[in-house]
Amino acid sequence: MEQLTVPCVVYRGGTSRGLFFHEKDLPKEKELREKIFLKGIGAEDVSHVNGLGGGTSHTSKVVIINKSVKKDADIDYTFVQLGIGSEVIDYEGTCGNLMAATGAFAVDEGMINVSKDMESTLVTVWNVNIKKYLKITVPLENGKAKVDGSFEIPGVKDPGAKFLVDIKDPGGAKTKKTLPLSAKSILTISKKKYAYSFCDIVNPFVYLDAESLSLTGAEQNEEIMKDPLIMKTLEDMRGHIAVKSGLTPSLIEAEEKYLALPKVSFVSRPIDYLTSTGKRIKKNDYDILARMVSMKKMHRTFAVSGLLNLAGACLLDGTIPNQVSKIKPLENGQMVRIGHPEGIISIRVQKSQLEERINYVGLERTARRIMSGKLYIPQN
Repeated sequence: MEQLTVPCVVYRGGTSRGLFFHEKDLPKEKELREKIFLKGIGAEDVSHVNGLGGGTSHTSKVVIINKSVKKDADIDYTFVQLGIGSEVIDYEGTCGNLMAATGAFAVDEGMINVSKDMESTLVTVWNVNIKKYLKITVPLENGKAKVDGSFEIPGVKDPGAKFLVDIKDPGGAKTKKTLPLSAKSILTISKKKYAYSFCDIVNPFVYLDAESLSLTGAEQNEEIMKDPLIMKTLEDMRGHIAVKSGLTPSLIEAEEKYLALPKVSFVSRPIDYLTSTGKRIKKNDYDILARMVSMKKMHRTFAVSGLLNLAGACLLDGTIPNQVSKIKPLENGQMVRIGHPEGIISIRVQKSQLEERINYVGLERTARRIMSGKLYIPQN
């Protein structure tokens, strides 16, 4: 039996990579559509050897793009997180890294009117998953998304053209509140009490102080993952808080169906540390050190949605990131510098002067079109 073919484009956005589809090219039948996603990535195998995934949470991603029916948006962006060694399909969260690539895709696919002499264009995106508007400033060259440039981001070896990603009023995407529980709460896991903060900014995140896990925060990912107790504690917390916050109705569903949210991170005060590539980072060069878990594994860098969330959380009074970083909100907004396993990222953020709410978050990324063609899917 011949394989099914579907038009597909592969993009890198920031430190993530995903399969991009036009909505019109996908079957309307949900079961068949999701089979395309699973087989396209190769999700059933931990190595993704039979598909185009990479065996990591930041490369097991699918993006669906459609011309928006909303008057104030150019395109609709739906994000899908696929499993690693399991046929998990999660539509609940979003991918901040691939936001930049959605702008590039819209331009490259002719969905945005641009001319060859334009240097940039603004693409307004409706993120279906989190029901938020994104503003993507796409650099241009000869009427296409520009690739070459001098802007560097940790986690990507080659520099590229700079894309700007901004999200207005990013709080409460999944729970309707920026701080759904309280600034700081307590959860008991295996008879030990852990203080945590649950923040719903772009994607929901749980924050712990690294000290509560007997960590400095500067450990390499491999070292952390060798400790099964730490990894189990973080996953147990994720499941319990998913239920407590209303993201999922039961622990069973949190463990089997909703693996992507909430993400879990632990943070610490600035200290000198070595990146995963051996580069020395000085404590005076950043504001807060952070590590995160995604799909039961330590994230190689730090999800952009998490960087945006963490920058906002640092300004919210009483949260663990706020207490650890000791950052004071500035009336006109500010930059928050976050240290992660591969370097430092600066995030633009502004807090409301009237309430515990974030007005906007934003950052810079690079993006690149890697290939376009036909994706082959077995029909058996």
